[in-house]
This record gives sequence, C-alpha cells and structure tokens, in this order.
Amino acid sequence: MITIKEIAKLANVSPGTVDRVIHNRPGVSEKTAQRIREILKEHDFKVNRIAQSLALKKKFTIAVMLPGYDEENQFWKSPLEGIHKAGEEAMSFGIDVKTFAFDQKSPKSYVDSFGLLLKTNPQGVVLVPTFKKETKELTQILLEKEIPFIFLNIALEGHDNLCFVGQDSFKSGYLAAKLMQLCLNENDDILTVHSRSNLSNVNNISKRIKGFEHYFKALKLKNTNHKIEIEDFWDAKKFRDKITSLPQEGNEIKGIFVPNSRAHIIAKHIEDFGNKIPYLIGFDITEHNSNALADGKITFLISQKPFQQGYQSVSGLSKFLLYNTPLQPDILSPIEIITKENLPNGQQKDYTIFPSL
Repeated sequence: MITIKEIAKLANVSPGTVDRVIHNRPGVSEKTAQRIREILKEHDFKVNRIAQSLALKKKFTIAVMLPGYDEENQFWKSPLEGIHKAGEEAMSFGIDVKTFAFDQKSPKSYVDSFGLLLKTNPQGVVLVPTFKKETKELTQILLEKEIPFIFLNIALEGHDNLCFVGQDSFKSGYLAAKLMQLCLNENDDILTVHSRSNLSNVNNISKRIKGFEHYFKALKLKNTNHKIEIEDFWDAKKFRDKITSLPQEGNEIKGIFVPNSRAHIIAKHIEDFGNKIPYLIGFDITEHNSNALADGKITFLISQKPFQQGYQSVSGLSKFLLYNTPLQPDILSPIEIITKENLPNGQQKDYTIFPSL
C-alpha cells in the first residue's frame, strides 16, 4: 500500500502537508489540497487508524450516563448493550468507555451519578438528559471544563451538545395518533396513561403526548382523549379505579395510548375488560412488550432501535475524539411501526465503528 511519504513525493509537497489534507487541518492551499486528494483517490489510500492511534499515544475516556433498567422498565437494556458493543470495538483505539446508571425517577440520583462521572476525568460524555432543570446545570459544568458531550435518546435545545442521537418524539406521538384514529370510530374515546408527576420535566414523554394530541386537534376530530397518571403501573386496582372515575359523556374508551415502554402492563390490566377496550398502542420492543404484541394484547408498537442509538452515540463521539470527525446535529432513529406480523426475532446488531481498516 502506498505511504504518506510516497504521496508527498508524487505531489511534490512535504509529508506534513499530506497529513494536514488527510485530517482536514488548515494551512494548505485549495489547489494543492485538491491535487493531493486526487492522488489519494487514484491510489485508493486508506489511513491505518490503529497504527495512527498507537503512534499518537492518546488515551481517551468516554463517560456514559443513562437510566438503569429493571424488570418493570426494560427499555434501557438495549442502549446499554449498544454502548458496550461500541466500547469493546473502541478499546483497541485507546478509548475506555465507562457507564454510570441513575434512577430515572430521581433528579438527585441523576446529579449524584454525574458527580461520579466527573471523577473519571472524561474527554467526552454521552448523556441521557432526563431532567431539564438539572441538565442545564450539569451541561454548564461540561462546557466550563470544555468536555464535548452528546445527548442520547432525549433531545433538549439550547445546551451546546455536539449532537443528538435518538428519535423525533413529537413525530412518533403524532404517528401513534394517526394509527389510533385509523382504528377508532368517529366518537370513540381515547385514554392516555402516563406515570410522571412532573411531566414537563420528562421531555420524551411530554413530546410524544403533545404530538399525539396535536394530530387530533389539527384534524378537528371528535375523539376525546382522557389522560390519567399512574405512578405505579403495576397497581391494577388503582388503574381500574381511575378508569371508572372518568367523566361519563356517553362515549366509550376504545383505545389506550401509552407513551412509554410499559404498554405490556396496561395490556395485562385491561384483560378484565374483555373486548371493551380493543386497541392499545405503546413504544419499544422490549421482551414483555414483544410478547404482548405477539399475543394480540397490544395493537401497535413504535420502535426506535435503541441498541443502535447507544452504539451510534459512542461511535460518533469516538470518531470525534480520535479524528476530529464532525457530527451531524441530529442522528435520528427511524420511526418504525411494529405489529405481530412483522415483529422481529431480535435487534439487528451488525454495526462496526471503524470499517475498512
């Protein structure tokens, strides 16, 4: 394979000039840079990234802070798996990926985990910005320390993050409403079930609900959307009590919208209602949700490929730290409609951070 010295000789420039062109650094005239690029392309030149990384002898720590997962809320298992996969591949390039979990119901846990994260002296951070107020304070610290950071899964504006990796929550809620409207008759009612006492501080859920409501409002549809909050999704009695206490306006609830990954719990609760509430739409292909979808207890799931989100966040930040590769402002996940007929057997995990070494 042709070397940088040989490229420099062909272009009649110094090896340093070729190196600047390869890494998009300033100090080379456009005419010279174009001549070098043509020679690089002609000889199919590829940088040996491993050798380059070892030569630079740079070590980087990427710290990732995301919610923990448990039996009740399994969503964050998939992004964490993607992060671990990317971390294994990045290890050869001198990158150490450390993860920190927090309780997504507790702002204090969020702040405490960030304190532990800072002690690792990271060169880059991937953050799931679950709480707006606290995120403003934490990202200000990162900016003061000049630590680049990426937002994962939740998009917040005005924080100077390098990029956002995730789904457009408003559009996904809008799509959920469109699916629901296709299932219902003109006067059927809808029930939205969420579990956050301070909804404005939980951005994804809030945007999904806003997108859902906007669809019905924009089309001036007559379906009434009732909203209830249940802190403990597993409390079947409280769920039934809340439903029976809703105002009776002559219309029956025929569809339930769950803007989080726990639709399978509501599916279990409404088994007692027989066929009275036939339509249920939720988010994310967790194991429990997939089983409920396959059994016909959930009508639609909206997927956002969380494994790839975790992988791409570490991948993008790794490239930025190693090679100063610029990132797109938004790396958006697809909004996928999953039914029992197209339910995948497993998440596709065929990504590599640095192909064609």
